[in-house]
Amino acid sequence: MPAEPHLSPMPKDWQRALAVVAHPDDLEYGAAAAIAEWTAAGREVSYLLVTRGEAGIDGLPPAECARVREAEQRAGAALVGVHTVEFLDDHRDGTIDAGTALRRDLAAAIRRHRPELLITLNHHDTWGGVRWNSRDHRVVGRAVLDAASDAGNRWIFPELVDTKGLAPWNGVRWVAVAGSSHPTHAAEVGPGIDRAVASLAAHGAYINGLRGTDLDPRAYARTFIEQMLRNGGERYRGRPATLFQLFPR
Repeated sequence: MPAEPHLSPMPKDWQRALAVVAHPDDLEYGAAAAIAEWTAAGREVSYLLVTRGEAGIDGLPPAECARVREAEQRAGAALVGVHTVEFLDDHRDGTIDAGTALRRDLAAAIRRHRPELLITLNHHDTWGGVRWNSRDHRVVGRAVLDAASDAGNRWIFPELVDTKGLAPWNGVRWVAVAGSSHPTHAAEVGPGIDRAVASLAAHGAYINGLRGTDLDPRAYARTFIEQMLRNGGERYRGRPATLFQLFPR
């Protein structure tokens, strides 16, 4: 596939990012290689998971699945230099409600972390126009885009100031959507590739539960990540890259 000249390099003039997704593993399948490069360069990235992915493994009851997947997410995040990993408690895997409660929780997190860059996963209806996207991904991605504005408006969710002492934060400069079929920007990756592979492989219970068989999570992760980054590079400058749809604020 020929390079797409409209793709620009991801901005680098920022220090703090907050990545918000629906489930453990969502970032490992999309953005972790870029995140590994950013943390290695001294930038601060934190993770916020809307659920613990408790409905993600058919062979595990939800409570046990949540425990396993939370542990896998913390381990995978640490491998790409992310040491702050938080989980929301009031939203259920598979049935996340696209209402004001979610927006309020995300606005609160944005005000606490005060990021310049927000990162989320594909909020569009499909993956590449071929496969239908999970409702959880769509709901959370769109809520992140809304919450970037909510966080800066003191008259939306004024209770965040009154009861939690969370002052408005207008410092979000971009929202970067990984896995979008409409990328606008790219982050070239090199040393971060091996760390991204290890980060996805840390989700071994989920990978084997999803595939319904015993396989080598690291071999699976290596194949998936390298192919994804190679495809991204072919659309950019011929070098491995993670692609994002970037919404400036």
